[in-house]
Amino acid sequence: MIKTVLFDLDDTILDFKTSERIALSKTLVKLNIEPTEEIIEKYSKYNISQWKRLELGEINREEVKVNRYKLLFDDIGVDASPKKATEIYEENLAHGHYFVDGAKQMLNSIYNDYDLYLVSNGAKRVQEGRLATADISHCFKGIFISEVVGFEKPNVKFFENVFSQIENFDREQTVIIGDSLSSDIKGGKGAKIKTVWFNPNGLECDDIVPDYQISSLDEIKPLLATL
Repeated sequence: MIKTVLFDLDDTILDFKTSERIALSKTLVKLNIEPTEEIIEKYSKYNISQWKRLELGEINREEVKVNRYKLLFDDIGVDASPKKATEIYEENLAHGHYFVDGAKQMLNSIYNDYDLYLVSNGAKRVQEGRLATADISHCFKGIFISEVVGFEKPNVKFFENVFSQIENFDREQTVIIGDSLSSDIKGGKGAKIKTVWFNPNGLECDDIVPDYQISSLDEIKPLLATL
């Protein structure tokens, strides 16, 4: 029987892709760069690659923030400051939020029955800003952001820190739900808890295989009842 549910935030509860696109477009305009579809796609590619390097422990968080813009500006031949771009971007990203379809309704339908916690690799300033307007904090008994914890998912030390702060924690009664195989599912498996991969786009698993897989957040409540 499940008691504790760990939720990833970005692209599991809050629609990060939409927020990212809007914040990035505003940032580029501020830097006098036209936010074309091609440039936005390039940024997304570089951003994902740098976060993957962070998950592998190859670089730190600050390097992620700067590297993605340095790579983008070098690619498109623009002389702009990656550090300034990061500051503008995070300011834009911290304001406003967009929900993944059904997320708010799902949380409100289960938080009285389970102990819910947020576990996020996002930046503290950005995540706290978005959560402040999302009106979902009451659903969670705790919010763990890697920048505060000191370790990133999938590092087992991140999970050990989280577990140590949950009263009467029991691995057998715990599950993590998230959209990232390399962060949420790999991390959950390393921490020896059940894993549920939120896969709305029907992607194929790689060598990381979740215990369960869902394509809609509507599936979470009935699934939890069976675990």
